[in-house]
Amino acid sequence: MADRTLLRAAQLTLVAALGATLLVPVIWPLDQSAVDLAHVGLSPSPGHPGGTDDLGRDVLHRSIYGLRVSVLVGIVAALAASLLGGIVGGLAGLLGGWTDRVLMRLIDTLAALPHLLLGIFIVAMLRPSLGAVILSIGLTHWLSTARIVRSELLSLRTRPFIDAAIAGGASRRRVLTRHLLPHVLPKIALATTLMIPHAVWHETSLSFLGLGLPPHLASLGNMINDGQRSLLTGSWWASIVPGLLIIVVTLAIAALATRWRDRLDPRARAELDL
Repeated sequence: MADRTLLRAAQLTLVAALGATLLVPVIWPLDQSAVDLAHVGLSPSPGHPGGTDDLGRDVLHRSIYGLRVSVLVGIVAALAASLLGGIVGGLAGLLGGWTDRVLMRLIDTLAALPHLLLGIFIVAMLRPSLGAVILSIGLTHWLSTARIVRSELLSLRTRPFIDAAIAGGASRRRVLTRHLLPHVLPKIALATTLMIPHAVWHETSLSFLGLGLPPHLASLGNMINDGQRSLLTGSWWASIVPGLLIIVVTLAIAALATRWRDRLDPRARAELDL
């Protein structure tokens, strides 16, 4: 019962977040450069449910815009990382031999480096922008997908149905498209879904450090960074509202992805129960 309640809450949270990010820009457009000095530092009220920041901008309104940016970056970056990881893991699992050894040593070396520091280095080498953030996430989060794909392919290659297909005269392309990819793609899709919260937090961290979007544009990381100054004057909502929003949404995504993982691999749930 508790699991069903948690799952339903996660679903409702994502539906509400998706609806807000799609409808709010249409119903209530945001001027990113607008400043309202007559409403600076207002506490949460019916007129401003999330209060206003030190420039008089509605915190909840900007947080919804920032969530749209963060989730979009997370999805695109996770897809890019999964594509790169799928290619590298596929080469390692299918070719084997020295190709597998070289690629796995490369993965082990990169895995030893902190993802955030490596991402900061990549963005610092480029001009801070949305594209640079997506590139840095994609280049630092593909390792787990590559390992999953490699492991799955190595396991499938020893299955009897693969030997039977080869003995029956199936070409390599047919074995790959008909027998290997249908088993690997669900795992890649699951890895991508689980990667989205990590990508969102990575983007938020980079924006918080000033390496993401320009400060005047709505981003959850930028807003949390700007809200630090407001904390000194007691305006806690300037940081708390975007912070809670990103926590709730990423936890909801993680909960649904975990549920999906348990359905794909019941053994994983059984091991957790033990």
